[in-house]
Amino acid sequence: MNEHIIREIQKTDNLQVANVIRTVLIEHNVPKVGTAYADPQLDFMFEAYSEPNSMYFVVEKKGKIIGCAGIAPLQNGSPEICELQKMYFLSETRGLGIGTKMMEICLQKAKDFGFKKCYLETMPYMKAAQKLYLKSGFEYLCEPMGNTGHTSCPVWMIKQLTIDNE
Repeated sequence: MNEHIIREIQKTDNLQVANVIRTVLIEHNVPKVGTAYADPQLDFMFEAYSEPNSMYFVVEKKGKIIGCAGIAPLQNGSPEICELQKMYFLSETRGLGIGTKMMEICLQKAKDFGFKKCYLETMPYMKAAQKLYLKSGFEYLCEPMGNTGHTSCPVWMIKQLTIDNE
């Protein structure tokens, strides 16, 4: 992991981040409509995550972005709930523990922002991602939360970030 750097996104990362996300979505045959592929902010991730209580991270190896993930308030959801968004890794990055590390960083940032729960959406065939989410303490939901616009993502999960008396 020492050759991989996880850091906050910079404006100059926008093109590489969009390419990573589109590459992974195409690799998994994810629909282009109703998923992150169609999100208008995909080419402007630095700007999109400059909003309050939002943060986006990239994994860099030798100047190349090879993974990314972010935290932002859940659109049209409770102010106590954030969403883990656009967590994608190129195939060369998978299985190295980088996803676990990225998850830890994102969830800690969510706690730092004061969120009580973290929500996410994914695809049913993204089994490795779901394994990471379950390992990180996420549980399945029966219906979506908020209004993410990702109508083609039928798997919803949530994680309690704080205990009730915190």
